[in-house]
Amino acid sequence: MENKYNHFKVEKGKYKEWLEAGHFKSGKDDKKPFCIVLPPPNITGKLHIGHAMDGTIQDAVIRFKKMQGFDTLYLPGMDHAGISTQAKIDKKLMSEGLDPRKMDRDEWMVHAWSWKDEYAKSIREQWATLGLSLDYSKERFTLDEGSSDAVLESFVKLYEKGLIYRGERIINWDPVAMTALSNEEVIHKDIQGCFYHIKYFLEDNSDYLEIATTRPETLFGDTAIAVNPNDDKNKKFIGKKVILPIANKLIDVIADDYADMEKGSGAVKITPAHDPNDFLVGERHNLKRVVCIAEDGKMNENAFHYDGLDRFECRKKLVEELKEKDLLIQEEKIVHSVGHSERSNAIVEPYLSKQWFVKMDGLAKAVLELQSSDDKVKVYPKRLEKVLNNWLEGVHDWCISRQLWWGHQIPVWYKGDEIYVSKTPPETEGWTRDPDVLDTWFSSALWPFSTLGWPNEIDERYFPGDLLVTGVDIIFFWVARMLFQSVEFTGEKPFDAVLLHGLVRDKEGRKMSKSLGNGIDPLDMVEKYGTDSLRYYLATGAAPGYDLNFDEEKVKSTWNFINKFWNASRYVFINIEEDNFEIDLNNLSEYDKWILNKMNDTIKVVTKHMDKYEFNICGNAIYSFVWDDFCDWYIELSKLDMNNNTKAVLSLVLKNILKMLHPFMPYVTEEIYSNFNEGSIMVSEYPKYDKKLIFKSTNIDELIALITKVRKIRQEEKINKSFGIINDNSLVEENKKVIVKMTKSDILDESDYDAFIDIALKDNVVKFVYDSNVNNPIDMETLKKEKERLEKSIERRNKLLSNENYVANAPEAVVKAKKESLELEIKQLEAIISKL
Repeated sequence: MENKYNHFKVEKGKYKEWLEAGHFKSGKDDKKPFCIVLPPPNITGKLHIGHAMDGTIQDAVIRFKKMQGFDTLYLPGMDHAGISTQAKIDKKLMSEGLDPRKMDRDEWMVHAWSWKDEYAKSIREQWATLGLSLDYSKERFTLDEGSSDAVLESFVKLYEKGLIYRGERIINWDPVAMTALSNEEVIHKDIQGCFYHIKYFLEDNSDYLEIATTRPETLFGDTAIAVNPNDDKNKKFIGKKVILPIANKLIDVIADDYADMEKGSGAVKITPAHDPNDFLVGERHNLKRVVCIAEDGKMNENAFHYDGLDRFECRKKLVEELKEKDLLIQEEKIVHSVGHSERSNAIVEPYLSKQWFVKMDGLAKAVLELQSSDDKVKVYPKRLEKVLNNWLEGVHDWCISRQLWWGHQIPVWYKGDEIYVSKTPPETEGWTRDPDVLDTWFSSALWPFSTLGWPNEIDERYFPGDLLVTGVDIIFFWVARMLFQSVEFTGEKPFDAVLLHGLVRDKEGRKMSKSLGNGIDPLDMVEKYGTDSLRYYLATGAAPGYDLNFDEEKVKSTWNFINKFWNASRYVFINIEEDNFEIDLNNLSEYDKWILNKMNDTIKVVTKHMDKYEFNICGNAIYSFVWDDFCDWYIELSKLDMNNNTKAVLSLVLKNILKMLHPFMPYVTEEIYSNFNEGSIMVSEYPKYDKKLIFKSTNIDELIALITKVRKIRQEEKINKSFGIINDNSLVEENKKVIVKMTKSDILDESDYDAFIDIALKDNVVKFVYDSNVNNPIDMETLKKEKERLEKSIERRNKLLSNENYVANAPEAVVKAKKESLELEIKQLEAIISKL
């Protein structure tokens, strides 16, 4: 091994070696299958930190299962990402002096596929950097031939069952991307706005109704004013007409329960073409639908002299005109939640448009029935299952058509009033195909089974899959839709379990964004600290479902951790010389028994929580065992008697450490393990709890506590000479050699020193003696403050132990052990204070 850990050298060439050795390949029929389908990243550029987290967690599970003897399939793929990819391609074309809107569809698609090829290659390189053990022979793309066939098949089948329909509805419209959006593609943000209180005069000008709106520019689309039929104050206006301001045309005052008597004046304007609630009111009263804002966000001819003006510029000028004509009562400043396009960040316009929709009631009901059965998809963490079910219970019909070129073109043709729906074009002439494409999530919803052969013969060996890993932010976009599409088309759940991780945020907990400039490029972290440091931090840094506030210092500390066990590994290989020692169970030292007990406890904890996908607990357990037990103590203890048994124990413990770390740190563990000449660690057997290597309780934990406390006393009280430990119990007698070496203390049968401290341990009290005349006196105030600190710490731990949620999610034994340790320290301090 190299003297120093160098992640560039360690990681170089290993991915290629794994590929060439066939370690990523699936299809080992003699083993039980385990399948994870990679959430396909968008082909829009670099993988972001969230993709790195997805990949790291998935790969950790795959490597763990492979080492447990499973036939693992980690299926790679990429998503065409319609809206965002088309926007980037258009931007690139414009930068080259080309106008994408002057191209025909076929010409534009040539550039789009060129983009795909370029960025697909880049993404594969990034997968390799992250060490993802993907079976590239099964790689898929959402626009490849198989996926496209699956999309067309599903559309036609849903249409034939009456579950897909075309209708004129209020949809979310992105005036920048110029396309419809689903509800899940709209992000609501709180922004500064106004309620504009406007006078709507009666036809005879004898009175007026006060109408408050945040969008005065839509008044050109008003076709009625509604008041509640039970509103004593306003029902006198029902059946009358009011003058639409600026437009100077008459509209009816209607009675409808939608008008809230407790809100504002109790009267509300009805704009059926620009508000989803108003649309429903309009249907009930057979109102006209007047569109006054065009697809590009500019006012149209129905806005009279504001025709061609941007909607927000129109608002500004219209308010001035209302003031001039004494039609504006007041501007009431408010902060309100406004929908923004997830893709372009434009303020979304509720827009009347003819689009394609999926009827969701029946599909959602089928999933809810599945989730109430014993065969349901297990959700990790369990608390998010309720979030999923709540969405399914209140789901609206899904708008699936998008006004784009990049995507699956809708398999519908029109001739006059006739509609033809099929996977293949009509045979007769005169038909025109619908130019729209399907929502990207429509194809992604088929991903778990379209990648495995559907609609042809599905690979039942790997379907349903075993696990889906993805971010909690797309539980509705993707997870729910995969569930209902799989139940609808295969009659089965798409996967056995879904693991939802939180978002990666910046150190202050803010969402990463270009505007804040707080994004993290995973490749930058890899360059600085290596892939293994980043992977370990991403996988173990947060509990399932909780956000990770990214802290580069913690990635750096992981790099330091790797350095620590790299140096420990060098020590092992220098001392074992050759790995052919057998452990003699009848001739083990207490130190050997202690580390083997600790190793088995760690294997048990880590295996249990790997199976529960609680990688944060696994990470803490491995880190503590490696850093504290193995590196800080056992290696030092092994130096006291380096016999063949100790060499065998060193070898076994190091192998098992490397195997437990391998799913998170593939590169460095492969490099170190190669020194054993036992083949690739990737196909080695994962450690198992071994009852033969469990021994009766040793006194080594108490010995370590003694050494630690002696060191602490010497440091805090500045005791540097004339001190020792009285040899009056078995703990000291049996461990004289190590106590002398590690504390620099003399072992004394008796002492003439004038001062002593009783060190309270679990089963013993050890007397530490010293000459107070030649060492600094003890500071009473410091001791009292330390006692207060320990008491507060015990109080905190008592509160934790009384918290049911904490105890359910954290190892209770660890908290109790810490509490007992603190109580012993308090007894020790009380003894010192009493003596003084």
